[in-house]
Amino acid sequence: MTKKNFWNTIIVFFVIASLGLSGCKKKKDEVVIYYANWIEGVAMTKITELALEDVGIPVKTMLLSPGPVFTALAKGDGDFFLEAWLPQTHRHYWERFGNKIEKAGMNFDYASTGLVVPSYVEIDSITQLNAHKDKFNGKIIGIGSGSGVYRDTEKAIKDYGLEFDQVTSSGPAMVSSIKNAAAKEEWIVVTGWKPHYKWAKYDLKYLKDPKGIYPSEKSYIVTRKGFTEERPGFKEFLGNFYFTEEQMSDLMLLLEKEDDVDAAAKIWYEENKELIQSWMPEEWLK
Repeated sequence: MTKKNFWNTIIVFFVIASLGLSGCKKKKDEVVIYYANWIEGVAMTKITELALEDVGIPVKTMLLSPGPVFTALAKGDGDFFLEAWLPQTHRHYWERFGNKIEKAGMNFDYASTGLVVPSYVEIDSITQLNAHKDKFNGKIIGIGSGSGVYRDTEKAIKDYGLEFDQVTSSGPAMVSSIKNAAAKEEWIVVTGWKPHYKWAKYDLKYLKDPKGIYPSEKSYIVTRKGFTEERPGFKEFLGNFYFTEEQMSDLMLLLEKEDDVDAAAKIWYEENKELIQSWMPEEWLK
């Protein structure tokens, strides 16, 4: 071998090695997943974190309210968010940032929001609330003021002329209010949504909404611009990512029952590992 051929061989070797290391690094680069403090979002994010780390992809999760999530993704920070509810709940964020972020999949299509009461409450429509204001103490138990259902409820109060105030709380506090009221069969109205484990724990119903303020919705996975091009395996994974209503209910109930959310998520993941990995590209599983 001539000296020239020797150095050419060395250069080719290092180019190939560099490409190989680059591909390896690309798979192992950390991904940042944003999530909000909603039980279904927490559940899906925990499962995703376990699944990705199981195939060698490190994950960092960040808990934020929806506004900062959409803002960060539009700026190109972080990587994806598993729960953008459209067309209504996160509509104003989508109108503002939709051209700066991308949809990568739809993880459930049976979402809904509305005003919820226990089934023993003897009304069936939002239009009947004012006639029984005293029984509800003039309050609608809401969640965070940054949520879509909170804003929709402010609109409902105005459009229906409700003589009620919406009380800001949180998802867990809302469920605790249902629990306390149900124990005494007291009347209570809360802002609710599906999927959520409260429907499995308590006998509840939506109040009819003749003005159509609370629509049926779908939950989309949204990413920063260019993420699935940079990490093509995620195009397949997030495109296949889908929970049936039964799967989601089982997962949320398990997380709600266990004191250790991480341990509960791990139990569910191990029992459903084959399902989750069926969403992944084959090269991730080698």
